[in-house]
Amino acid sequence: MRLEKVLLIDDSDIDNMVNKRVVEKAGLSSHIVVKNSAELAYNYLKELTVDGQEQIPDVIFLDIRMPEIDGFGFLEMFDSLPEVIHKQTKIVMLSSSIDAEDYKKAMDNRFVKQFLNKPLQKEAVINLVNV
Repeated sequence: MRLEKVLLIDDSDIDNMVNKRVVEKAGLSSHIVVKNSAELAYNYLKELTVDGQEQIPDVIFLDIRMPEIDGFGFLEMFDSLPEVIHKQTKIVMLSSSIDAEDYKKAMDNRFVKQFLNKPLQKEAVINLVNV
């Protein structure tokens, strides 16, 4: 999995700051974008399909538990995006939940490639390159 362009989606500014720092320390990404809601992330991706396909993320780190639209709601919206995004972008679900149903539901989604526990760890990010 390529990690050059990364999109972080989490409603927590602290988690976004930590996750961004972890991805930076892993040294695999040259471009990290942070969005604090599923809706903002969806709109950002939609805009990229019009003006900026070169900025389409290789991977999205997606939090499950967010207000208004959670990670699973984002996955439904993501499905409506153009195929160019589906082909290039892989999704990694992030959660502090130990709910087995969350894991199953995430891994049953065709866009989700990994499920990782929060907080994101440098070793987990590095290991994604081999997925």
